[in-house]
Amino acid sequence: MKIDIMTLFPEMCERVLDESIIGRARRNGIISVECHNIRDYTVDKHRHVDDMPYGGGQGMLMKPEPLAACFEAIAAARGTRPFLIYLSPKGRVFDQRIARSLLTRENICLLCGHYEGIDQRFIDSMVDMELSVGDYVLTGGELPALIVTDAVCRMIPGVLAEDACFEEESHYAGLLEHPQYTRPPVWNGMRVPEELLSGHHARIAQWKRLRSLEQTAMYRPDLLEGEELTGKELAYLREKGLL
Repeated sequence: MKIDIMTLFPEMCERVLDESIIGRARRNGIISVECHNIRDYTVDKHRHVDDMPYGGGQGMLMKPEPLAACFEAIAAARGTRPFLIYLSPKGRVFDQRIARSLLTRENICLLCGHYEGIDQRFIDSMVDMELSVGDYVLTGGELPALIVTDAVCRMIPGVLAEDACFEEESHYAGLLEHPQYTRPPVWNGMRVPEELLSGHHARIAQWKRLRSLEQTAMYRPDLLEGEELTGKELAYLREKGLL
């Protein structure tokens, strides 16, 4: 997997990407994540990347020329055209399903917007997908780009110690994750559930499945739509007053 990030603040992105699991995967050559400064592709001495919008309005817009020059340079270096994603409040809301779909791309390029957005002509001619990380306003697209990078890269074989590290997590399989516990077995008078201490794999798996369904029904019932439930699972949720 190769990910390129087009940004006005490459140092900001690098500080995050060099840390923790993603940083280790980059150093080990499991993933390739490169940041590209859009200002490097300007042609005027002041390195302007923005200008006033036609028709008036507040704020500035990112110009199409440096964006196109940056993206074309990335494509030339990669030897192929990356799948270009613009991080935009108008985009589809990013979720685990989209993250998994991006794993099929050999190379994705994430464009971080700023100011009041970017020239629509660049979007119409070069952007393949627009993604949003939620219904709120951010200063720029760097944080969303880092979120997408992290969510996608952690599913790549070798990035985490085991695939089970992400396969059992909330949202990966469509449900919220079950509650988790660690040592000590008793803390502040509260005990770890006996099923988890039993050493019985089938009992543990069943407990995790039922609690995952319970958590999902409580906090994200919309995620249960289309989920095939057994009679025992339906009875459990009814007993809990969740159906």
